[in-house]
Amino acid sequence: MSGFFGVASKESCVLDLFFGVDYHSHLGTRRGGMAVHGEHGFERAIHNIENTPFRTKFDADLDKFNGNLGIGCISDFEAQPLLMQSHLGSFAITTVGRINNLQELKELCFSKGMSHFLEMSTGDINPTELVAALINQKDSIEEGLSYVQDMVEGSMSILLMTPQGIYAARDKVGRTPIIIGEKSTGYCVTFESSAFLNLGYHHYRDLGPGEIVFLTPTHIEVKKKPQEEMKICSFLWVYYGYPTSTYEGVNVECMRNRCGEILSQRDDVDVDSVAGVPDSGTAHAVGYANAKGIPFTRPFIKYTPTWPRSFMPTNQSQRNMIAKMKLIPVKELIKDKSLLLIDDSIVRGTQLGETTDFLYDSGAKEVHVRPACPPIMFGCKYLNFSRSSSEMDLITRRVIHKLEGDNVSEETLKEYANPDSEKYQNMLEEIRKRSGFTSLRYHRLDDMVKSIGLEKCKLCTYCFDGEE
Repeated sequence: MSGFFGVASKESCVLDLFFGVDYHSHLGTRRGGMAVHGEHGFERAIHNIENTPFRTKFDADLDKFNGNLGIGCISDFEAQPLLMQSHLGSFAITTVGRINNLQELKELCFSKGMSHFLEMSTGDINPTELVAALINQKDSIEEGLSYVQDMVEGSMSILLMTPQGIYAARDKVGRTPIIIGEKSTGYCVTFESSAFLNLGYHHYRDLGPGEIVFLTPTHIEVKKKPQEEMKICSFLWVYYGYPTSTYEGVNVECMRNRCGEILSQRDDVDVDSVAGVPDSGTAHAVGYANAKGIPFTRPFIKYTPTWPRSFMPTNQSQRNMIAKMKLIPVKELIKDKSLLLIDDSIVRGTQLGETTDFLYDSGAKEVHVRPACPPIMFGCKYLNFSRSSSEMDLITRRVIHKLEGDNVSEETLKEYANPDSEKYQNMLEEIRKRSGFTSLRYHRLDDMVKSIGLEKCKLCTYCFDGEE
């Protein structure tokens, strides 16, 4: 995943930009970047943040930067923002999204006269560079941004900074948010609304799906009106959104509390306490415990001094080891207890299975598991928030393969996604046995939608039900 932040200010934007980008650190662990524009033109810095927090890498750059316009990002993949020169002038650009037809668009650029792209160390081209190349095919930046929205299969939200101001373009159906904040000195534009709260901005408005605006320190101009259709990612609220953020008027923490409350209404299990897998399962667990009147406890604590961020290394064996090392048990709250454990989701199943083993090893009598979303049946093809390289990375698909064999139709998968079907129950029982849970009950999709509070037609639920 990635996140971005931009500032258009009557004063220096550097500190607001620095802290605003830093507040997106939960969305990526590989690259961080900032670009500003002032009297000396464009200035930029990009650093590797795989083993060091964003703040410590960019502290030394602050005194060098000078400008009233700035954009920056945290990325789990490519280096950005990029600085570009073209017939449209000089600009800086940063993106959030995923391009599924990258090869096709690369060939299109070659056919239009482009001779080369820079190659990243992975052997791929930088998607942000490709987006810039598409923009440059048109006669204006506005046309180019709209062209990208039409051409990209997947999703693509963009901040583009010129010497005059910042363009913000939300992806065509609004799978990710773009939110504008306002204060007396100007405006900011951000993925996470919580990124501007301590900087003195207040919520101005959310961009609509496909909307394009141009921000200066004194005004905001709509360049393209929003479209009606929206498919904002429901997993924003369930997992990777920050608790203090609000999207489309729905706060993440409040949604998670409501999610736990609604999850409890279908449950009658007898347990001693309710716990959340920290940090993203905690608010769900608080909502469940408050609704049921069961004590909320923390039988294990996340060791945040060395692993403060929720995302981890790309290497799976390292991820598994770190997942184990960063949770420390409180055996006095575990021994001889029946625990109900709420995690935000089960993807591969490895980490939660190991957490359950570690609770049993610490003396737990029972471990009942309640994921805060439905079973994940399909890998996301719209956003880069999962490192899964195959559908078979998903525990649901491995179980279905065992139960059904190699050739599983879309109709069969839909049966497994239906919480009222026998196949669904068989899948859950197999996952329960594999993971060693005493019992397993997922949040239903209709209840999750109710927890968010938006109409289902406005939400992307593809990973749960395969509906585009």
